[in-house]
Amino acid sequence: MPEQTHDHRPETATATATGAEYWDARYQESERIWSGKANAILVRETEGVTPGRALDLGSGEGGDAVWLAHHGWRVTATDISAVALERGAAHAAEAGVADRIEWQRHDLAESFPAGEFDLVTASFLHSYGDFPRERILRTAAGSVAPGGILLIVGHAGWADWQQDRPEVRFPTPEQVVAELELPDGAWEVLLAEEHERAQDQPDGRPGTRTDNAVKVRRLR
Repeated sequence: MPEQTHDHRPETATATATGAEYWDARYQESERIWSGKANAILVRETEGVTPGRALDLGSGEGGDAVWLAHHGWRVTATDISAVALERGAAHAAEAGVADRIEWQRHDLAESFPAGEFDLVTASFLHSYGDFPRERILRTAAGSVAPGGILLIVGHAGWADWQQDRPEVRFPTPEQVVAELELPDGAWEVLLAEEHERAQDQPDGRPGTRTDNAVKVRRLR
């Protein structure tokens, strides 16, 4: 795959599985779920930004966190899955940036990393079921330091080849901005757009899918 991406298919989900149980089981299905590379939009939108403290929400196996650490950021990476966090820590050690990343396990519907950050990034933070994504992203905005950036990358919908389509809401960029409920005059919208990108289908054939991105800067 050209970049890290989430499919969010509930192969291992059951009616009684918790979010942590579901995602641990999902990661245990194979030795690696994602590509290990940073998301292209994260790379594009943070290159040239002065490194500081970064928070990676839904860090998965650590592709984004390791890239940020390699480019000078001090990163707090959080995920609901202990399996993913262990893989992320191993990736960071192999890349020589283990000392620049703190790994924290959080169910973001229940708890959130403490502190203020110069960059907060949430890439493909979708999940099945009753997942309070809007509330989590408002909390994320509240953790951005003055002058800092919140970057949200998400899917615009299911890919054409995906057969199992659980109930997951995919808001437009405009809806994401509105649901952040940013105070007037306190934030600047730098980016709110949809884009297409390449993603190989499960059978290896090339494909494309539509994603979206929102980037906002806190002014005060």
